[in-house]
Amino acid sequence: MFKENRSPQVGHSTNDIAMHRLFVALRPSVVLRRHCLDAIAGGPPGWAWQREDQLHLTLRFIGEVERPMAEDIASALASIHASTVDLGLHGVGFFDQGRQGMLFARATEREPLEALHKKVDRALVGAGMVPDRRAFLPHITLARRRKAAIDPMAWLEAHAGLSAPPETIDHFILYESRLGHEGAYYEAIAEYPLG
Repeated sequence: MFKENRSPQVGHSTNDIAMHRLFVALRPSVVLRRHCLDAIAGGPPGWAWQREDQLHLTLRFIGEVERPMAEDIASALASIHASTVDLGLHGVGFFDQGRQGMLFARATEREPLEALHKKVDRALVGAGMVPDRRAFLPHITLARRRKAAIDPMAWLEAHAGLSAPPETIDHFILYESRLGHEGAYYEAIAEYPLG
């Protein structure tokens, strides 16, 4: 299921070749991605704005794991039984974590998304991962702060009304993140049905 990483990721040593940087996510519909891209188009300079192929809602960040654990994770996720979820957009926000700040679109419907997040987390704990202790806030990252990023308040005010009605999502995805000179590239490793 996982391809052999023959060369290290940018910024990684050759000792990291066997590692796989993983996360579990929902891929927004074409319509929802279009709404996100419209907001991105007017974004302030100095931010690392997401490309269309990068837009997703993270259900659980996993991080770097070795190949045997990656295979166990993929198998554990296949055991999840959950209903489809409705994913919409309602407003924007700003995680201000110093150099790690990011701008995002708020996702709805929160309760079903949180329930799916918990099922994913339980499956990963069953595969040997530690539980996710962070609070879950469903969102779609639109931009990450760069060193020269300008204040985003005008953008936040201008896009406070960002809204899109919910659309049904019928699967979730295990992604592998690969870092390159153009930024992160997310490869879908496996898709898991909902419903």
